[in-house]
Amino acid sequence: MYKQITQNKRKSFLLMLIFIAVIAALAWIWGQYAGNNSIVVIAIVFASLMSLFSFYAGDKIALSQSGAKEIKKEDNPYVWRLVENLSITAGLPMPKVYLIQDKNMNAFATGRDPEHASVALTTGIIEGLENEELEGVIAHELSHVKNYDIRLMMVVIICIGVITLLSDWLLRSFIWRGSSRDENKGGGIVIIIGLILAVLSPLFAKLIQLAVSRKREFLADASGALLTRYPEGLAKALEKISNNNQENPLRRGNKATAHLYFSNPFGNKNVKKLFSTHPPVEERIAALRTM
Repeated sequence: MYKQITQNKRKSFLLMLIFIAVIAALAWIWGQYAGNNSIVVIAIVFASLMSLFSFYAGDKIALSQSGAKEIKKEDNPYVWRLVENLSITAGLPMPKVYLIQDKNMNAFATGRDPEHASVALTTGIIEGLENEELEGVIAHELSHVKNYDIRLMMVVIICIGVITLLSDWLLRSFIWRGSSRDENKGGGIVIIIGLILAVLSPLFAKLIQLAVSRKREFLADASGALLTRYPEGLAKALEKISNNNQENPLRRGNKATAHLYFSNPFGNKNVKKLFSTHPPVEERIAALRTM
């Protein structure tokens, strides 16, 4: 379990370094071409401001979009006690608990930090899983909270915003200014490199985002298994959820919030591995059963 946690933390860190390298490359190209680096600062500030709203209100939007309703202990003592006991074990404050009326077997955690966290579960997952299986899923979601995965993904979104803005502005500069710069001083090479980066960077950034999301799922699986000391419970839950969700996609599933869910809310049909927010279920189960 500790080996899995260490590996996934290291891989997430390396992916973030790649993000920074892409931003630095775009900034260097812009500086070489335009002779003005102030646009980089503007891009970073603008992308950060756009992300502030989603950072502080994104959890409320996700919960509202999913149709989640907050519950108290008396509404569902069984679920409440599972969340409460695992929160105590993990050393976390008790998060708010929400239920989603849906046959799809799923769950997600949201919130900018452990003090402002919420855990949402579908009625399908509560009814369809045994006690130790549901415990494994909740432990997985609490691990997202403890590992600050929501905050990490917000940083990733900011990076994508900066890359998209820089790429767009760089392309527009090439279109409007053409090849008016002195190509004898290397301007032609800069333009070629810049065009390639400007076109491919947004796609590359999206792939890195998906890769970070998948690594954090593996990390939450390992952390959740460490919390319950029973990896098989989470592995069995994944098997049941995968089979159920093929025929019961989440009714209010949304691409913008798909990465938050325990399992792909649209099922696994016709989903390309490269562009999926979640690692293949088979890989997650195999990793759990090696612990």
